[in-house]
Amino acid sequence: MSEQRVAGPVIRRRTAPAPMVEIGADWPDGPLPALVRANVPGVELASWIADNRTALTELGWRHGAVLMRGFEVGGADDFGAAMRALSDGVLSYGERSSPRSEVTDGIYTSTDHPADQPIVLHNEQSYTLNWPLRIVFHCDVAPGGGGRTPLADSRRILATLRPELVAEFDRRGVLYQRNYLPGISLPWQTAFQTESRAEVEAYCAANEIEVEWVGQDQLRTRQARPALGTHPGSGQRSWFNHAVFFHASSLPDQVHRALREALAEEDLPYQTYYGDGAPIPDPVLAELRAAYAAETRAFAWQRGDVLMVENMLVAHGREPYTPPRRILTAMADPYAAAGSAP
Repeated sequence: MSEQRVAGPVIRRRTAPAPMVEIGADWPDGPLPALVRANVPGVELASWIADNRTALTELGWRHGAVLMRGFEVGGADDFGAAMRALSDGVLSYGERSSPRSEVTDGIYTSTDHPADQPIVLHNEQSYTLNWPLRIVFHCDVAPGGGGRTPLADSRRILATLRPELVAEFDRRGVLYQRNYLPGISLPWQTAFQTESRAEVEAYCAANEIEVEWVGQDQLRTRQARPALGTHPGSGQRSWFNHAVFFHASSLPDQVHRALREALAEEDLPYQTYYGDGAPIPDPVLAELRAAYAAETRAFAWQRGDVLMVENMLVAHGREPYTPPRRILTAMADPYAAAGSAP
């Protein structure tokens, strides 16, 4: 209780207790991500999500990402329980573009990528015909330094870009060419989780992916996909693709130069084009990168944090870090693209 002295008797006023869970606290840099904070110890995240699933969904659609902090989350098992409370559809990681290790059913390490290299902002599996509507992260071990997971609102990126650029991509789409090269990029056996060429070919035929076997061990694929997406729940349109992420020029300069010297264009591990196969001009790539940069926000991880990202509304990446760092991830709510690629 607090006191306020006025002429006459002392008036005592009761101070309202802080709520157990505070929703929607503001960040200095704006509303991304929304913050949900447990103000008392011992609040189980899975139980809270189960009781507030609809409100959490609406918060995610509005802000694009929600950080849940201060809850009782003690590693992969608690994280898995929270995921089951959040969604009826926790996914396995298929058609892979990066190495990950499965910790338990549906729970993976975040990308096993060298600590000194960043991961470019992207929307998870936007190059496929089936993607997760949500990707969720859990901080099991906070980084020794750096290692934030930057976010950028894909709706705002779309609004920032010149209408002519958007119209061009909307009309032509994006073509992704990948080469699975032994010793250079992710092996096709890892990417498709099989040792069978026939299974790869069947999967690709069912998912509108062109297949070309090159020599003994190399697989080359091409797939055309839309550049924009519409979230099925919120109805909002967004910049939803891997056009920048998979472009060879997004690799670290030294790696990019070395690959260009060693490989022909058609053999690069990753490359993107307009959907009709024409090169994406450098000024267009520069504009796209500037739009991502202008919308990027980041926060410092704390142990126990859980970050829910609406995958079609917000892009995510990773900053370089000083070990240790252990971020677990899970994907949920599968969504299949309507119609065919352009």
